[in-house]
Amino acid sequence: MRLVRLKPRSTATLVLASVVGILAFGWPLLWSTSQVGESAIGHTTDAPWLFVLLLPLLVAVVLAELSEAGIDAKVISLLGMLAAVSAALRALGPGTAGLEPGFFLLILAGRAFGAGFGFVLGAVSLLAGAMVSGGVGPWMPFQMFACAWVGCLAGLLPRVGGRLEVLLLAAYSLVAGVLYGLVMNLWFWPYATFGSDFSFIPGDSLADNLHRYGLFVVATSLGWDIPRGVLCAVLVLFLGRPILNAFRRTARKAAFDVPVVFDR
Repeated sequence: MRLVRLKPRSTATLVLASVVGILAFGWPLLWSTSQVGESAIGHTTDAPWLFVLLLPLLVAVVLAELSEAGIDAKVISLLGMLAAVSAALRALGPGTAGLEPGFFLLILAGRAFGAGFGFVLGAVSLLAGAMVSGGVGPWMPFQMFACAWVGCLAGLLPRVGGRLEVLLLAAYSLVAGVLYGLVMNLWFWPYATFGSDFSFIPGDSLADNLHRYGLFVVATSLGWDIPRGVLCAVLVLFLGRPILNAFRRTARKAAFDVPVVFDR
């Protein structure tokens, strides 16, 4: 069952949105510059705020294109309910020691309802969770993109059934929990100083900067990223099958693919 059916135009919009997100995260690593030191870092600190202003327009375009693929009142109501549940889970564990239980629900929903639904749910649930937990800041648009990718990729995993599906989702949850932190560090790492062995150096080669970034991740955030992935994988192993069955039963009972017709 695919609640948000991705047609070519919607797929192209999602790809474009993802490309913009990738560039927003990684442009300091890809753009060659001759500036070095504090002047370069100080000049680029306005990039996150500029992205905050552009993100609502980008999300509006994505949702407009997805609506062409079949978003209706029933899908929006389900999206709102799951976003509220995810926000509540985020309030229970707002990233303390990397423990974020809301990730497993996002992965299961993306798997059950499709990549398009997972993309939208990831962005909306993160926004709702940030409002509830007070986690609003220049990092929030980047978190919305990262969560959207987590939900979208869950819907693109190979089709398998039975226990193999749960094991596949658990393995993906572990990897996604670590990669989420790996990607999220890029929103601030190029703009801060952590010492010559761990800091971004403008104008240096991509390989050298990636090496320093790898050292930074191992020394700082990996201790948060691994618990996130482990918690998500454990929740999927124990709760994945009943929740997946409930999601798929909901899709069948609600007949999401049947057009709504009102009698006079």
